[in-house]
Parts: sequence; structure tokens; C-alpha cells
Amino acid sequence: MPAERSLDHAARRRRLRADQARQLADLLRHQILSGAFPTGVLPLEHTLAADYRASRNTVRQALDLLRGERLVERQPGVGTVVVAEKYPHGLDRLQGLAETLHEHGTVTNEVRTVGPVPAPAPVAHRLGLPEHTDVLYIERLRRLGGLPLSLDLTYIPLDIGSALLGCDLENTDVFRLLEQQTGQPLGHAEITLEAVNADAHSAAVLQAPRGAAVLMLERLTHLGDGRPVDLEFIRFRGDRITMSGLLRRSL
Repeated sequence: MPAERSLDHAARRRRLRADQARQLADLLRHQILSGAFPTGVLPLEHTLAADYRASRNTVRQALDLLRGERLVERQPGVGTVVVAEKYPHGLDRLQGLAETLHEHGTVTNEVRTVGPVPAPAPVAHRLGLPEHTDVLYIERLRRLGGLPLSLDLTYIPLDIGSALLGCDLENTDVFRLLEQQTGQPLGHAEITLEAVNADAHSAAVLQAPRGAAVLMLERLTHLGDGRPVDLEFIRFRGDRITMSGLLRRSL
């Protein structure tokens, strides 16, 4: 019995340290993404341990978690350095990707597919169209600073979308083109955000490991008069984007 109690105590200590490491990793991740380490180098382990009142083992485990996320690396003679940058994508304003990330560089679009296709039943339903109605389908790989950021699949009613075929889809957000072609502003969008595993095609296009988690944003955008005009399925590389917004409580 004493031996069993000793093993149980050791297991509880390991679980406690793992919990504390995860909590510390969450705090450090926020600090990294908010630019709290402008030199790109994290404080030394003993400094982090003192600042966060954690043991050195807990600090090491937390840094291991962040290394596993490819946020930081250990460089001999330097210390733990930030090696990945995540770009902030706001969820409280209806903007195209280039508008959202304009402060971080130029967003370019590789148009992989564009043309009319019969709308799958769920797409036709979401866009308020009869089944099998043709819609404009656009598939784009979007890059920021030359690095793959998202794979966007877009469906647009053809009476509007046909005018986009002659537009500069490589350098212009679809949102801006929709407003230009319809002569009215976009109004609102319904969004769903979830994590999904990258299929083989998405992983290859995004240059991400097959099966890696990606952020899937499903967005149905309406014109100012309420008409649904743009159904998108956007797969973001989770290691290059962070979603944020301002929420207000109302009862």
C-alpha cells in the first residue's frame, strides 16, 4: 500500500506540472503574439520561473509545448527565440483578407480555378437559388509575404459572378469587386469557425503537413439589401493566423 500511495502521489505531481506547463504556455503564447518580446528573444528560464512563480521544470515543459507549435526555437548562445509570426484576423468587421492584413504586407492570390459550375444543393440553398443553378466557382491560394496563408473556395450567383470573370482576381479582394459590380455595399455575414484536419489536397496547396489542423472559416456574405451573394469555405494555416474580436454581453 505505501508503494501504491507513492506512485499515486508521483502521478499527481506529474499531472499538476503538466497542467501548470500548459497554463504557462498559454500565457507565453499570448505574450508572443501580442509583441511583448520585441527583440524576438524570450527571457531566460530562471527569469521566466521567477516572473511566473513556476519551477524550472514547468518552464521547460511550457517552452517545449511552444516549440511543438513551431512558435519558438532554442538557439545555442542566444536562448529561446520567436520563429513564427501569426497575423491577426479580426472577426468584428466584414473585410476582405487584403483589407484585414494590409498592415502586414501584400496579399496575393493564385487563382487555381474559376468558372461556372452547377451549384451543389447545399450551396444553392444557402444562396437562395434553385437547385442545379449555375454559380461562379473560384478557388484561390492566398499568400502573405509569399507564404501560403489560406485556400479559399467561393461560390457566387452567376448573374453577379459572370461580371467578375474579366476582373483582376489575382490582386483584388472579391468583396471589393462585388461592391463595384453591384453598386451597393456589403451588409453582413454569417460565419462559422472550426478546426479541421487538412486533406491531402489542402495540405499540399498550403504546404502544411497532411492531417495538420487548419482553421476553417465558413462565411455567407449578404449585400446591404439582404441578398446572399458570396458563400466561402476558407482554410487558414493555423500556424499563421489568429482570430480575434470584440464581443459585448447582452441579456
